[in-house]
Order: sequence, then structure tokens, then C-alpha cells
Amino acid sequence: MEHTGRTAARRAQIVRAAIETIAELGYDQATFAKITERAGLSSPRMISYHFDSKDDLIHEILVHVFTAGARYIAEQMEAEDTAVGKLRAYLEANLRFIRDHPRDMAALTEIGPHLRDAAGRRYTSVGAQEVSVQGLEKLLSDGCAGGEFRDLDVRSMAVLVRGAIDGVARRLREEPDFDFDSYAREAVTTFTRAVVR
Repeated sequence: MEHTGRTAARRAQIVRAAIETIAELGYDQATFAKITERAGLSSPRMISYHFDSKDDLIHEILVHVFTAGARYIAEQMEAEDTAVGKLRAYLEANLRFIRDHPRDMAALTEIGPHLRDAAGRRYTSVGAQEVSVQGLEKLLSDGCAGGEFRDLDVRSMAVLVRGAIDGVARRLREEPDFDFDSYAREAVTTFTRAVVR
């Protein structure tokens, strides 16, 4: 469906309100009525006009957050010329995005257990990570082929890196005094040292 600028703005307003509502109240309590109230809309029918169902709205939230994150990370990586620089940028950008978008991360955490694939099976954290893991495998493979990285099991290292990144979102949410800057510094240092020759 082609969206006019006004329609796109309304959809973005609803998505933002849904993210905020889910982050605050949880997935089950985030009804169209609550989202309508937060968005300042006159009726839940306005959400139904723009989205076929709650699942359609949830899908749009996922697209919105993942696209914004991927764009930000790619921009940081593109500024680097070396494999080590790209890995450092990947880590730093991922961690900064998580830190700077706590409501988005909280909403994704709430949404996760409710996601289903086309066959109705639940998504798992392993499945959700797979695209990112494969991208990291490519980066690590390129670094090995170019001689910057040591001979390593790229799959295992990619899984380790993603685990360190993905684990920090819940930690930030549940541990208010968590020292994020120290964590980010240690993660970047650990992984960049771990891969070089």
C-alpha cells in the first residue's frame, strides 16, 4: 500500500505510541485503547485504519527498530577501512544504540515471546539473532582472509559477540546502576584483542 506523507506520519505516531505503551505496560496490557490514548488519537479505529491487526502493528515496530539500528550501525562501520575498525565500530554502534533507545529495547523484550513465524511456531532468541550472526560471520571471514584476524572459528566468535551485545539490553533494564560505559569498553577491548593475529 502506498502511503502519503500524512499517512506515513500517522503510522509513525502510532508505532511510537505502541512502543512506549508496550515498554511501560507490557505486551498483554498494550491494547489498542491504551495505544490510542498515548498517541492522542480520537478512537482505536484510527489504529485499525492503518494496521490490519495487532500482529501487523507489532511487525511494523520490529521493522522500525531493526531498520533504525541497522542504518546507524552500517553508517559507523562504513567510516572504517580495516576489519578491526569495522568490528570495533560494529560493537560500539550496537551497544550505543541499545543504550540510547531503552524504550525500544524494552518493547522488543516484551514482544519477543509473542512472535510467531508463518507456521505459527514461536521465534527463539537464536532465530532472532541469526541474521546478525551471519553478518558478523562475513565480517570475521573477511578479516581472516585479509590477514588482519587470526585463524578462528568465525561462527563461534560471531555467536559470542552477539551474545555480549544482546545480553546488555536486559541488564540495562533490570539493573539501574549498571556501568554501561565500562561494559562497552571491556566488550570492545575483549573482542578486538581476541580476533587479531
